[in-house]
Amino acid sequence: MFLNSIKQFSTIVQNHVNVNHILSQSVKSIQVRNYAARKGTRDRKAKKKVKAEVVKVGFVPHNQRNKLKLLAQREPLKFDDSWKRNPTDDVYVAKYYKWVVYPFAEAVKCHQETHSPEMYNKPNANLHVTIELNMQGEKKTRFVDNFTSVVKVPYNFDHGEERTIVVFSKNPDEQNEAITAGATLSGGSDLIKQIQNGDVSLQDFQYCIAHPNILPELVQLRGLMKKKFPNPKMGTLDVNLGKVVDKFLNGVKYQAVKDDYEKEFGCIKTVIGSLDMDIKHLEENFSVLINDVNSMKPRRPGTFIDRCILWSPPSQEVLKVDHAVFLKELNSKGSQNVFEKQEDYDKEEEEEKGERVAL
Repeated sequence: MFLNSIKQFSTIVQNHVNVNHILSQSVKSIQVRNYAARKGTRDRKAKKKVKAEVVKVGFVPHNQRNKLKLLAQREPLKFDDSWKRNPTDDVYVAKYYKWVVYPFAEAVKCHQETHSPEMYNKPNANLHVTIELNMQGEKKTRFVDNFTSVVKVPYNFDHGEERTIVVFSKNPDEQNEAITAGATLSGGSDLIKQIQNGDVSLQDFQYCIAHPNILPELVQLRGLMKKKFPNPKMGTLDVNLGKVVDKFLNGVKYQAVKDDYEKEFGCIKTVIGSLDMDIKHLEENFSVLINDVNSMKPRRPGTFIDRCILWSPPSQEVLKVDHAVFLKELNSKGSQNVFEKQEDYDKEEEEEKGERVAL
């Protein structure tokens, strides 16, 4: 029995030696690669490890962070209710139907009633108008730039603004005519020298008007005047100084501003008179205003003025009026002049930017 045990032990030892020999031989046969994996393999592994990319936004001031969120969620400014139905009676939910379009005279009467002594008791309140514009240019990728103008209306009113005007002319009679019309200051060569010496500042005047007879001497002040330099296209260079002064002193001043985000939407807000004026006088002022605005229309099909709204504080009532009946069709020559006027304005903007860079 002792011999059998010795034989079993020797068998186990022999098997163990054989196993170690086999393992040593297999280890020697393992291949080791020292070069990188193929590009496709690396790409597949990289795609498995892709994480959600965090888009970094530049610094936003704390008082504008909520504003950016609101702008992304706001409703479009351009109003279109052409797809809605017309109201069938006098009582209806306004948001489900088209906005009622009033004749101009009827809209003014509605505001006069709300401002009567029995209600707001402000019969001489100003009548405001909001003009919404389609600022789309001749090309879809271009838009009409912001523009400012003053239009002479047939019936003057108290606009509540203090406008200062300086007039240049060689003729003393023309200087007196400008002062009589309401100019703040008028003069000739002596006035130009006073401005050059610093005795008179052009910053004290909103408008600079001149007669063509003094234009060669006035060129010396072009660098100081910049945009205020008299220009026939802007109406500040004319032989009839009294008429021009009256226009810039009593006319309706307006500015068309396009939205920073919806560039095809532009808006004008101005005053055309007071509610105690005759309705026909207000109507003529309105007609002159919208025709002057429409003269800035680019050469493209479609309308430039989308909507006109009349309103008068403190009342919150706003009434849409039919402006199309007052528009006069522009001939091809007129529209070309308007386009050239816009190009000249753009050139002046570029020149001014060049001057700023040079400084």
